[in-house]
Amino acid sequence: MKTRITELLGIEYPIIQGGMAWVAEHNLAAAVANAGGLGLIGAASAPPEVVREEIRKAKELTDKPFGVNVMLLNPNAEEVAHVVVEEGVKVVTTGAGNPGKFMDLWKANGVKVIPVVASVAMAKMMERAGADAIVAEGMESGGHIGSQTTMTLVPQIVDAVSIPVIAAGGIADGRGFAAAKMLGAEAVQMGTAFVVAKESIVHENYKQKVIKAKDIDSEVTGASTGHPIRVLRNKMTREYLKKEQEGASFEELELLTLGSLRKAVMEGDVVTGSVMAGQIAGMIKEEKTCKEIIEGIMNEAEELLSK
Repeated sequence: MKTRITELLGIEYPIIQGGMAWVAEHNLAAAVANAGGLGLIGAASAPPEVVREEIRKAKELTDKPFGVNVMLLNPNAEEVAHVVVEEGVKVVTTGAGNPGKFMDLWKANGVKVIPVVASVAMAKMMERAGADAIVAEGMESGGHIGSQTTMTLVPQIVDAVSIPVIAAGGIADGRGFAAAKMLGAEAVQMGTAFVVAKESIVHENYKQKVIKAKDIDSEVTGASTGHPIRVLRNKMTREYLKKEQEGASFEELELLTLGSLRKAVMEGDVVTGSVMAGQIAGMIKEEKTCKEIIEGIMNEAEELLSK
């Protein structure tokens, strides 16, 4: 399936793996790239040298294109922006801010820039700043979320910009892919579906929590602080929401979640850790390889779209 995104990024399938903190490391990024999608290394708040090492390790595992997700709130964002260029990475997705200040650097070095946005206004601003494409991420997604659903956000952004749009949030199978395409998206980005991939280094407890999740197991914490995050409910979320309702301070709430994502991903603490996952967790029933995930989605989508 050829789209402007497959042409732009030099990939076989219009499927991008989300740049999830602690989850999106070189093994997963390379496995997605080798399966024909675009794998991403999530720089998150990692030191620049760690990001450099991850890029080099990914290159040892694949000769296909992969990218880096740069979190612009990261105090090291500027150094990471330079590491991307120095290591010859050709695709960057960005989150949590405006990549405008790095745009000239990246453009001068042939890096394709794809910001993740949650509103039409931000999409237009990113297009004006020189973005090559946009990820329109709905609130169904795991982790940090906006306030619009994928179904409403994607077509409005498609109508508002001329660059290609990638749909994200609530997509885990061929039906979701086909729906995104009908809304005008030219690719999809998926996070939760790849969390449970066989090549994912996520702790087995975390994977099982996602696989066993039901449709109602998704919870949003942090709405009162202006930083809403979608996770699977557990002891930590119950405590967090209780404190939120009682009017706890931002600092007190932050303290409760400090290091909680790492705790869940790396140590398998799914009781007091932060198990970030999208609303489609209830649709994911088993571990598959990245190749099986991507080819299964594409086969189903092509069949549906040909009807």
